[in-house]
Amino acid sequence: MTGAGSARRRSRHDRRQGASLAVRVLLTAIALAGHHAGTASAQQGRPSIVVATPLRIQPPAQVALPVQLSPLSAVPPGCFIRMRGLPSTAALSDGHSIAPGAWAIPIAALTRLEIVLPEGATGQSEISITLVSADGTVLAETKATLVITARPAPATPPAAAAPTPRATTSLAMRPIPDAPPPPAETRAAPLLSPEAHERALRLVKKGDEQLADGGIAQARLLYERAAEAGLAQGAMAMAATYDPTELQRLGVRGLKPDRDQARRWYERARQLGAADAEQRLRRLGGS
Repeated sequence: MTGAGSARRRSRHDRRQGASLAVRVLLTAIALAGHHAGTASAQQGRPSIVVATPLRIQPPAQVALPVQLSPLSAVPPGCFIRMRGLPSTAALSDGHSIAPGAWAIPIAALTRLEIVLPEGATGQSEISITLVSADGTVLAETKATLVITARPAPATPPAAAAPTPRATTSLAMRPIPDAPPPPAETRAAPLLSPEAHERALRLVKKGDEQLADGGIAQARLLYERAAEAGLAQGAMAMAATYDPTELQRLGVRGLKPDRDQARRWYERARQLGAADAEQRLRRLGGS
C-alpha cells in the first residue's frame, strides 16, 4: 500500500508541474506576441518629415518652403520643427530665429511657411530639419539641399540705327517750345487681397520680432518684402531702421543711420498711403 500511494502522489505532483509549466509557456508567448505587436504598431505610426529636395530659388524671392509631417496624427502635442543650416541672410515667414541660420517653427505654420531671400544671395546650403518634442526629444529628422542661383541678366537690346538726316531748307522755322519735364516717377498703391494683406502683415510682425532680437538684416528683408507687396506699414518700418530719430526711440544701438535711405522709404510709404510719412519726411528735411 505504501509503495502504491507514493507512486500515485508522485504522478499527481508531476501532472501539476507539467500543467504549471504549460501555463507559464503560454503566458510568455502571449507577452512576447503583445510586445512585438506593440513595437510594430509604434514603428508604423511614427511620424516622418517629407520635404522636396533640392530646393532651387532665384533671389530676390519669397516662395513656399514645403515641409510636411506624415502622418500628422502621430505627432504628439507641443512639438515644433527646427531648421538649421539656412543662409544667414534668409528669413522665414513664421517661427522665430534661435541662432544664425537656425529657426524654430510651430507645426501649425507649416502649411503657409515661406522663405525670404534678398537680392545678391547665392550658394548652396545643407539644411537639417528635425521634429522636436516638448521635452527636447528628436522624433524625426531629414536633410534638404537649398540651391540659390542668380537670376539671368536681361538680354541687351540691339543698338538702334542712326536716323537718316533730313535735308534743311531756307524757310524760316517757327521755334519749337521746350518740352515739359517728365513727371516724377510715382507708383500707385496696389490693391491687396485680404490674403495678401494678411501675409504682408505677418512679414512686418516677424520683422518686428527680428529687430527686437537684434536681427537687423532679417528685419529689413521682411519689411522690404512687405513694402514690395504694397503694404504701407512695411515701407514705414523699413524707413524707421534708417531714421536716426526712430532708431533712438526704438533703442537700437550700434546701427548707423542713413537719412537718404530713410527718405527713400518714407517716400514709398507716402505713395502707399501712409498718413505719418509726410510728417517724418519734414522731420528729415525732405519734401
